[in-house]
Amino acid sequence: MAVPKRKKSKAKTAMRRAQWKLKMPGLSICPECGQPKAPHRVCSHCGYYKNKEVIEVV
Repeated sequence: MAVPKRKKSKAKTAMRRAQWKLKMPGLSICPECGQPKAPHRVCSHCGYYKNKEVIEVV
């Protein structure tokens, strides 16, 4: 089996890990109230999902 000849340096390991970035979650606009919300989720501001009131927001 193939075995590494030398230990990877800390710099090379850090370069590889530098590509692991957090991404902003995708947001969509609620058609009822116009607030940003997560796609395929109930709007936390108005309680609507697919043009129907699912939860009552007080």
